[in-house]
Amino acid sequence: MNIYGNYQPLLENLLAQTMEHFESINQAYAKQHGDHLYEHLIGRVKTEASMTEKCERKHLPLTPHSALKENKDSVGIRVVCNFIDDIYQWIDLIDSWENATIIKKKDYITNVKPNGYRSYHLILDQELPETDVDGNTPGHYYIEIQLRTIAMDTWASLEHEMKYKHEVKHAEMISQELKRVADELASCDVSMQTIRQLIREED
Repeated sequence: MNIYGNYQPLLENLLAQTMEHFESINQAYAKQHGDHLYEHLIGRVKTEASMTEKCERKHLPLTPHSALKENKDSVGIRVVCNFIDDIYQWIDLIDSWENATIIKKKDYITNVKPNGYRSYHLILDQELPETDVDGNTPGHYYIEIQLRTIAMDTWASLEHEMKYKHEVKHAEMISQELKRVADELASCDVSMQTIRQLIREED
């Protein structure tokens, strides 16, 4: 049986609706200000195999309740922005959405992981008219949202490739180099942000 039970179509719809909401806000902002609040948007419903593996790793029963309540990343969206300030502007916008509550925030931009990883993660509790796995109507469904700059996203993709590739030669050296590059990219992000602010002060 699918670990999501009968909820798979609902998760797909939730992903599509949330992506559309992001896109409509981005388009409206671009129309008003002339630039976009994100560069690109990626979304997915975690595959059944991936969710099963996660439940097993956390010693959870392979049930829809584990997939939809114990884990809160069945639906995931990554928002890739041009500038750091855009990330925090998105957080404020998301915090104002109707029928949705941010229940968890992890700021890995301010509090960088030891390996150099930078990103902002939040968990959104989305209220829907459909009944959830606990029998609540309206139901509560969770979305994990990751917000990054282009530089952060490029770095994370490379780090992810190394992390999941077996038998990487010179792994320690590569990890040290990745950490160094992460710091350099972060410095560039701050510099780009400062330059944009200076340009806009001239308007």
